[in-house]
Amino acid sequence: MEDSIEVSDWQIDEGTSEVLSRIRKKGKAWIVGGWVRDHLLGIINPDIDIATNLKPSQIIEIFPESIIINENFGTVLVRLKEKNYTEINEWEVTTLRSEGNYSDGRRPDNVKFGDNIYEDISRRDFTINAMAVDENGDLIDAYNGQEDLKNNILRCVGKADERLQEDGLRIIRAFRFIGIKKDGLMEFNNELKDAIKNNIGMIKKVSGERIDSELRKIMKNGSGVATLSKMKDFGLLNTILPNILIKLDVKLCDDYRVNMALICKNVKNENQEISEIIKKQLKISNKDEMMIKFLVKNGGVIPSTADAELRIFRAYLSEEQQECFFKYQNGKGIETGYLLSSLNNLNPLRVGNNPLVDGNLLASATGLKPGKKLGKLKEFLHRKQIEQDIGTSNDVLKILNRIDWENSDPEEWKNLQWP
Repeated sequence: MEDSIEVSDWQIDEGTSEVLSRIRKKGKAWIVGGWVRDHLLGIINPDIDIATNLKPSQIIEIFPESIIINENFGTVLVRLKEKNYTEINEWEVTTLRSEGNYSDGRRPDNVKFGDNIYEDISRRDFTINAMAVDENGDLIDAYNGQEDLKNNILRCVGKADERLQEDGLRIIRAFRFIGIKKDGLMEFNNELKDAIKNNIGMIKKVSGERIDSELRKIMKNGSGVATLSKMKDFGLLNTILPNILIKLDVKLCDDYRVNMALICKNVKNENQEISEIIKKQLKISNKDEMMIKFLVKNGGVIPSTADAELRIFRAYLSEEQQECFFKYQNGKGIETGYLLSSLNNLNPLRVGNNPLVDGNLLASATGLKPGKKLGKLKEFLHRKQIEQDIGTSNDVLKILNRIDWENSDPEEWKNLQWP
C-alpha cells in the first residue's frame, strides 16, 4: 500500500458528498466496503457503497428518483437526476443490519435492521472489506483491515470456516481479493487457507450467474492468470468447470469470452463441448456461448494472406468475431501484425457482401428448378464473387462457363464460410 496516501484525505466527489449530506440531515451515513479498501490502495473505484441507519422507505423519501433493489436486505439504488454529476450518478445505500443464520450456504435466513456500524461490519467477509469512513472522515477499522492490506494478508472477519459456510461465493471472492494489488498476489492467512480447502464444495451451492460475475472481475485484474493458477492449485477451477482441462500459459485480455476460450484447453468427455459446459455451469448468454464455441473451434486457424482467403475471412466473419479472433491469437502468443496489415491494405469489395445472383436469375440462366442443386450452386457463385471481388451479375454468371456444373457433385461446391 502506498505510504503517501493519507486516511484523512478521502477525495470524495461532489455527487457522493451531496448524497451523504442529504442522508445525514435525517440520520447517519458511512462510506463502507470496497471503495474504502481501494482508496487505501490508491485504486480508483467508481462504485461507492453507503451504509445508513435509515430504512429504505426513508431513503426513497429523500431521493424520489431512486429504486429499491432489495427491500428485505435494505438496499436502495440512489439516483441524482437534478444535476449531472460526471464522476458517479448512482450509489447503493444499504440499511445497517445484523443477519441470522445461513442455512443454505447462499443467503441469510433473516435480516434485522440496526443502527450500529460496528455490528454491521462484523458480518462482512474479510477484514479489508470491513472498514468504513464516518462523517468526520475518520477510518473505522475494528478488524485491522488496513494493517492486513499493508502486510498483504487476506483474513476473514471472525472465524473463517463460519464465514465461508455462510456463503460459498466468499470462496471465489477470496481469490479475487488476493489479486487486487498491482504488485503481486496477497496471501491467505493460515486459517482462511484451511477453510478454503475444507469448504471447497460450498461453491456448488452458489448460482452460476454469481460465479460468472466473480470470474469476470478476476480476469480483469492485471494478476488474473496468477489468481486463476492459485484457484487451480486449490481445485476450485475443476469444481467450477468440471471435465474441462485448464491451461494458463496464456495472456488474458479485456474480453471475457476470449479468456474463457483461451484457458479451456480440452474436455475429458469427447461427447461434450467446452462452450456447452461453460453455458451449463456459469449460465452465460447464448451469444457468449456461440462466441466461445467459435473461438475454441477456429481460433487456432490462421488464414493465409492471399487476397481471396482474406476476402472470405472478412466477408464471412462479423467485426466482433474478427476482433475476438485476433485477441485470441494474441492471447496464445501468436504474432498477428502481418495478417492485420494485409487485411487493412485489402480494398473494400466493390459491391459489398451481398450476392449479385439470386435464385431466380440463376434458374433463368441454367434452367434448374428450385431445389438443393440450385441452392448449392447459388452459394458457390456467391463465394466466387467474394473471392474474386466480382462487380456485376453477368461476370458472376460467366463462372458457369468455366465449370461443369451440370455433371459435377453439388456437395463439392464450397459455399461462403470461414474456415
